[in-house]
Amino acid sequence: MDLNNSKLLITGGTGSFGKQFVATVLRRFPNIKRLVIYSRDELKQYEMGILFPQSKFPNVRFFIGDVRDKDRLKQALEGIDTVVHAAAMKQVPTAEYNPFECIKTNVLGAQNLIDAAFETGVKNLVALSTDKAAAPINLYGATKLCSDKLFVAANNVKGHRDLRLSVVRYGNVMGSRGSVIPFFLDRKKTGVLPITDPRMTRFNISLDEGVDLVLHALEHSLGGELYVPKIPSYRITDVAEAIGPECEKPVVGIRPGEKLHEEMVTSSDSANTIENDASYIIVPSLFDHGREEVLKKYSEHHQGQMTAEDFRYSSGKNDRWLSVDDIRKLIVQHVDPSFVA
Repeated sequence: MDLNNSKLLITGGTGSFGKQFVATVLRRFPNIKRLVIYSRDELKQYEMGILFPQSKFPNVRFFIGDVRDKDRLKQALEGIDTVVHAAAMKQVPTAEYNPFECIKTNVLGAQNLIDAAFETGVKNLVALSTDKAAAPINLYGATKLCSDKLFVAANNVKGHRDLRLSVVRYGNVMGSRGSVIPFFLDRKKTGVLPITDPRMTRFNISLDEGVDLVLHALEHSLGGELYVPKIPSYRITDVAEAIGPECEKPVVGIRPGEKLHEEMVTSSDSANTIENDASYIIVPSLFDHGREEVLKKYSEHHQGQMTAEDFRYSSGKNDRWLSVDDIRKLIVQHVDPSFVA
């Protein structure tokens, strides 16, 4: 997608994804007219401003604001044509202990952004989701499922507006804050890597791949799609072996709100899911013009075909797996270039 001459805002722009997204956009599209980083943490904005100084990047702007504040969102979105929504409360234990605070950000914040986009002439919006939103068992996943539904359904009530809203859903981002690989890398020096459950698996995606998926959705969505990339899985025991083969690995038990395996497409979603070489795409389930007609429209546009009946995409039943050596190479490539097992 060519973002040159566009005006883009990213919510949660100082997070792991946001920083990578901003760096990628500025490198690929140096003539972007405006790139607004919207977040509520002034320290992170200050630190990010050092990486992207005004003298070198005059098209970059920093807005302090919270997605809970619709008026501030409307102010920030004036003149913006493209939005990437990455702001969220993401820590599962924090969400369990502070449920309504998570709802305020992840659900009410999503609706605030939709309303603000409707009122300011935004043309293209892509929201980030999570594998935990598929058949959720914790509050974080439930709020992100609600958020996904809001963004997809907003396409039904946009009226005459020239606006497309879509969602991208992916698994654990390698090296992101709070994820298992940085945790194990930090704990390696203690000689102990705690394993929640030796059967546990997760999907894996790099920040670069996550950014590319969002850019793909911005360029290709018709509106209402939920994109799920075809990515590999890893076993938690293989991650521990890759990082600390000499470490003790006690089994400490699964935490509240965790699953043994994550899903990104449930069997209930399969009736509305198409696939192509790169991804699965869950298309809107509210059909104004007949189910078959809508499925045909999305299948032709994305050069895809329907998935099998009762298909499900689970990290434990994947056909692509990362080996111990694969994990070590990816850590060097995406997390810590100086890493040595």
